[in-house]
Amino acid sequence: MSLGIKKAFILAGGEGTRLRPLTYEIAKPLIPVKGKPVLQWNLELCKLFGVEEVVLALGYKAEQIEERFGKGEGLGLKLHYNVEDEFLGTAGALKFAEQHFKGEGKFIMMNGDECKNIDFEGLNGVFDKNKAGAAIALTEIEYSKAGGLVRLEGEKIVGWDEHPEGEAEAGTKLINAGAYILSPQVLDYIPTGKMVSIEKETFPKMIEEGKVFGLKCVSQFFQTDTFERYEKAIFGWKGFK
Repeated sequence: MSLGIKKAFILAGGEGTRLRPLTYEIAKPLIPVKGKPVLQWNLELCKLFGVEEVVLALGYKAEQIEERFGKGEGLGLKLHYNVEDEFLGTAGALKFAEQHFKGEGKFIMMNGDECKNIDFEGLNGVFDKNKAGAAIALTEIEYSKAGGLVRLEGEKIVGWDEHPEGEAEAGTKLINAGAYILSPQVLDYIPTGKMVSIEKETFPKMIEEGKVFGLKCVSQFFQTDTFERYEKAIFGWKGFK
């Protein structure tokens, strides 16, 4: 399936400190789930929706990831590696890769350490219909101080509380699933050469201007950043269907 989105940006540079000692030896995005590195599942998701080129933001153990995936021929993708000398945050890493996306059309951005099945076709429809600056894939969870809580009015995101203070009401909540369709205009909100969080700094600014929309479009969502979550991913992830 092709959405006309040719490029994607995947964050894959984290140290995985909560998975030590495992990540002393292996890059966090290379930990296996159902026989494949978790990053590979994200690359294959891009391929499913017609993406041709993927820029990977790397840092810790970058050489392992480059060695594993090479130029991307085995996946039918063209891979670019953007290696940070120092941690720039989720938005700072995107700004550091600006040359790949400035002047382009919309593109996909994702975290590379989750197993997730995203309906990018539906999310793309929301992006186009609303002439969005950003369209964010949302998923429901039983709230447990996970952060990333989102409030919608129609399809427009009007409330964004990445790490809420105090106790939230119990029950099912919408959260950011770490997958986005972005306009290149998002780059204008990010200063150069600084550590910037797209979740805590960039999106809130854009939400104030009414440029961010969301859709509940995630059929599976497994994080792998702790041993408990990693185990759930191993037993729960079903791949793409």
